Amino acid sequence: MKPSQKIKQNVVNQIAKTTLYENVSELMKMQQIYEAGIKEIRTKLEILDAEFKVKHDHNPIHHIESRLKSPESILKKAINKDIPVTERSLEENIHDIAGIRVICNYVDDVYKVAQLLTDQDDIRLVEVKDYIANPKESGYMSLHLVLEVPIFLSEGSKPIHVEVQLRTIAMDFWASLEHKLKYKTDNNVPEDIKEELQECAKTISKLDLKMQNIHNRLNKKRV
Repeated sequence: MKPSQKIKQNVVNQIAKTTLYENVSELMKMQQIYEAGIKEIRTKLEILDAEFKVKHDHNPIHHIESRLKSPESILKKAINKDIPVTERSLEENIHDIAGIRVICNYVDDVYKVAQLLTDQDDIRLVEVKDYIANPKESGYMSLHLVLEVPIFLSEGSKPIHVEVQLRTIAMDFWASLEHKLKYKTDNNVPEDIKEELQECAKTISKLDLKMQNIHNRLNKKRV
């Protein structure tokens, strides 16, 4: 990170801390609602995975991870995006307060799970970013969905956004290590290392396709 970027980030951090104390109760209330959103989507995914196992003798989901942005992280993002720190503004402009990562066994599983989830009547698909069909320049691959799901509270239902990232085990392996390497180098990864990481991502993509083909061939033999 450049010195100017560090200064800017320090300023952002200080403003976020100050604003945090002023809005802590409101942000904690928001967190509770978004936590409910995570539970809602996670339950749907677990039910779909169990049903798929019974019908097709195959679990498309390897495992599920979830995370909830902290109040300070929410404020930092709001300040960086230069948006008002109000409940309505945060809901409209920050769609990854609640996040779920779905690690699937095969590439086909990624798209199947996404389809089954978005086909549900109470789910509205807000945004799709397919970094599997169109990987990022770094080599990153994943399917990103922003979903709107209703949360039923004592005062009535409230629609909220939950970001769902779906990827294979291999894609997750690459993304996790790439993230750690970027963190270690303070996001200043040398160009030659970037190129090697891109090559690793291509190799992983080929491996995913090979494993998918093996799975498909074995399934045909069983049928």
